[in-house]
Amino acid sequence: MDEMYMELAFKEAEKAFNILEVPVGAIVVHNGKVIATGYNMRETTKDPTAHAEIIAIKKASEYLGGWRLLDCTMYVTLEPCPMCAGAILNSRIDRLVIGTKDYKMGCCGTVVDLLHNNNFNHSVDTKFGVLETECREILKTFFKKLRQK
Repeated sequence: MDEMYMELAFKEAEKAFNILEVPVGAIVVHNGKVIATGYNMRETTKDPTAHAEIIAIKKASEYLGGWRLLDCTMYVTLEPCPMCAGAILNSRIDRLVIGTKDYKMGCCGTVVDLLHNNNFNHSVDTKFGVLETECREILKTFFKKLRQK
């Protein structure tokens, strides 16, 4: 099931790619149903918080009618940054599935690990590497294309 849901997150990343946003996509699944989607929109909205994860969390909260996203899994194509990892932690998402690591800003274990800190009152079950090659390659292609402009 993880690959099937990551494919949906990847489709969100492709939407970002097509509008010249950093291609990151996220979805939130609750009880086997996709309840929210998001893709990066920082450049489009001129909003530094318009990351795929934040957009998906806001939509999921609206759908469920509260800020606690209990029994939810998020699928995201790139390891979340500090802001997004904090939002995932604060929204009480139970599980996070990540496509590829972010060696510069990843806060789920690569650079730092906000999701498994014993000082916090919540931790998130985390899995890396689902559709890793595809998730990494779309980012490489995007930045190569950007450098050529």
